[in-house]
Amino acid sequence: MNSAVLSPSIVWLRDDLRIADNPALAAAVERGAPVVVLYLRDDVSPGIRPLGSATRWWLHHSLVSLTESLRVLGAELTLRSGAAEEVLPALVAEVGAGAVFWNRRYGAAREIDARLKTRLRDDGLEVTSFHANLLFEPWTVTTGEGNPYRVFTPFWRACLERGVDRQPLPAPTAIQGLDVPSDTLDDWTLLPTRPDWAGGLRDTWTPGEQGGRERLERFAEDILEDYHRRDEPGIESTSGLSPHLRFGEVSPFQVWHYLRARPQPNTAKFLSEIGWREFNWSILYGFPELHKKNYRPAFDAFPWDEPDPAELAAWKSGHTGIPLVDAGMRELWHSGSMHNRVRMVVASFLIKNLLVDWRVGEAWFWDTLVDADEASNPGNWQWVAGSGADAAPYFRVFNPILQEEKFDKGRRYVRRWVPEIDSPEYPEPIVDLKKSRNDALAAYEAVKAAQPL
Repeated sequence: MNSAVLSPSIVWLRDDLRIADNPALAAAVERGAPVVVLYLRDDVSPGIRPLGSATRWWLHHSLVSLTESLRVLGAELTLRSGAAEEVLPALVAEVGAGAVFWNRRYGAAREIDARLKTRLRDDGLEVTSFHANLLFEPWTVTTGEGNPYRVFTPFWRACLERGVDRQPLPAPTAIQGLDVPSDTLDDWTLLPTRPDWAGGLRDTWTPGEQGGRERLERFAEDILEDYHRRDEPGIESTSGLSPHLRFGEVSPFQVWHYLRARPQPNTAKFLSEIGWREFNWSILYGFPELHKKNYRPAFDAFPWDEPDPAELAAWKSGHTGIPLVDAGMRELWHSGSMHNRVRMVVASFLIKNLLVDWRVGEAWFWDTLVDADEASNPGNWQWVAGSGADAAPYFRVFNPILQEEKFDKGRRYVRRWVPEIDSPEYPEPIVDLKKSRNDALAAYEAVKAAQPL
């Protein structure tokens, strides 16, 4: 089709900061008109949860990487900020766009997308959204009665029976870009300055599509064979893909097909962890306030303690006197990440040994994790609390001493992050693990007596 007679296309990127396997971008290029590639920073619209500090750091570097990749293909990344329902229509008018493409979202923000789609179509534009960032869109996997699954195992079984329906799309070889005025990334002040606490993040991660691709390749070639030891935090046996998936620098379709083409004994188990991510998104789709409210209302009656400021500060900084908890929290502060087993341990300690509301911990992780997303972060915290879908039983309390003895026998992990472990400077535990466990179970039992959990 002759681009001279076509008005420009806008590709609105959100959590899909990649060029390959990006259906919205591919559709815009195929349309044949000049393309405006837009990233819109919206921290103000209802239903939008502003990013935490660590994800803002990641976003900055991911956008730098994306800008460089687009320029190689002939396009620029346009940055705008503000409420999407104001900024996007204004950009449409500014460039005289005839089409807008985006990849679908599944949290509360999808209501914004629905209103925009209706409004822009009523104005005569071509507006198309695409399935791109989940293997299975939430409304496609339901029980025989048409309801969402509340238990992971039958959910994932149903997913596997459906099968993954498409191959990843290749990256375009060229984009006919259209330059329009843009915000300056530095003006968004996404990076920390005083103090600059991101040194450990810079040492640990390479944000961007290339970094995600390299992480996937390295996981498949060098790490997946040890994935059966994924519960041992002292060795490298996990993928490190979660922040790349969170920002859509790599798609789940790319991960799925890349690993299925290189089968190993651990492949199915790892892909089930991709399934757990899908499950959390399916829960969020039907329960958009997952980070605010208990999924299971019976837990609304739980008698949380008012957080003790000194204890909460000790937990956040990794100075509780409980070695595995302290190691995990220090790893988090340094790298913006934490080993998955240790995440469960530190969450259980806060919720069930300190009796602090899970929302307090979820908010801290939201601010400090580079992979914090609006589904998995609250979903996993509610799993530990016992208040979520397919949650851990309320009476499960992770004993951090036993967890260390089982999974970090040589203290390789603990000694890395808590080098003063054997010195007099290491503090005494801030809480008695046995007594606090019993207090937590008594509180849970009291709630259970009033309403079954």
